[in-house]
Amino acid sequence: VNVVILGAGVIGSAIAYYLSRKGLPATVIERCGIACAASGKSGGFLARDWCVGQPQEQLALLSFDLHSDLPRELSQDYGYRRVNTYQVALSDRRTMTSRHLTGAGDWIDGTAPVQQQLGDTTTTAQLHPGEFTRALMNGACQNGANVIVGTVETIEFDHVQNKVTGVFVDNERIAADAVVIAMGPWSILATQWLSLPAVYGLKGYSITLAPSGPVAAEALFLDYEDAEGERHGPELVPRADGEVYLCGFSSDQPLPLAPEDVSVDPGACERLRKLAGRISSTLTDATVTRQQACYRPICVDAMPLIGPVPGTPGAYIATGHNCWGILNAPGTGMAMAELIAEGQSKTLDISRLTPGRLPSHHYGS
Repeated sequence: VNVVILGAGVIGSAIAYYLSRKGLPATVIERCGIACAASGKSGGFLARDWCVGQPQEQLALLSFDLHSDLPRELSQDYGYRRVNTYQVALSDRRTMTSRHLTGAGDWIDGTAPVQQQLGDTTTTAQLHPGEFTRALMNGACQNGANVIVGTVETIEFDHVQNKVTGVFVDNERIAADAVVIAMGPWSILATQWLSLPAVYGLKGYSITLAPSGPVAAEALFLDYEDAEGERHGPELVPRADGEVYLCGFSSDQPLPLAPEDVSVDPGACERLRKLAGRISSTLTDATVTRQQACYRPICVDAMPLIGPVPGTPGAYIATGHNCWGILNAPGTGMAMAELIAEGQSKTLDISRLTPGRLPSHHYGS
């Protein structure tokens, strides 16, 4: 079976990895580079039970447990570790109480009180998302997969055989028995060729900081009220290598045609830097090492699309994971590998996540 995966983000890389474990090395087509978009610019935060009651609940539970085994399987250090997770509060309109939850680290010494614990080392973890994505792809390539840098122009469908037969990349045909759309928010481009639901891009900004001192393995979710009374939910994730990641503040800017065209708003990044200094004195004078922006892929119901494309044998899609792409990549990769190799996902019931649940999008509308 010739499998072609469109997209080398964390979802495409996970599918390639789990297919390679089944003896099916895939060809992965990527326009920019491995983890060049949201997969390389997210926080890498993982939560076992934060999707309870949602259609993706079992996917999250499976994926969180798979994450525990993957550092050993992949034989690569990408900063995976379990963390404690807290909610802290900040306001530009009023003075917050100085109550500090017992057990939280002393490094949280600013004007943002710790209000509650959201998770502990049994339920929350984190990793470096770009390094994790590259580790998955390295594992796939060691088992025979290959990555081609290029732009997909169309998917070939044989109406006589009634199945997908290939893709065209930069005017070159690549034969395929199965094609997987895993292009994140750019999966909407595939609606030119296939009957698929819309996948949109939600833009957000982030920075990474080099702190002036040690920061504990504690992720923070902020309840932040700005001067106009608007509420925001920035997230701060310290990494095992000492780097601190902080994201927040969304934008309604439209998705550009390619990841390399995503623009950064220095003003939004400066707001994040100032917030960091209000949380911890260790971050007050921290050096900003990166300012970045990315688009999270999201469907109208905020649930991922995982499964075969209706009416198009040989075509599959895996995208729309919103803020849980890094978390849910392993389970998605395993389920898709089983679906392609064996005809059904045996480990995970994906019936509530398949694209047939949503109306098809007409490209350009």
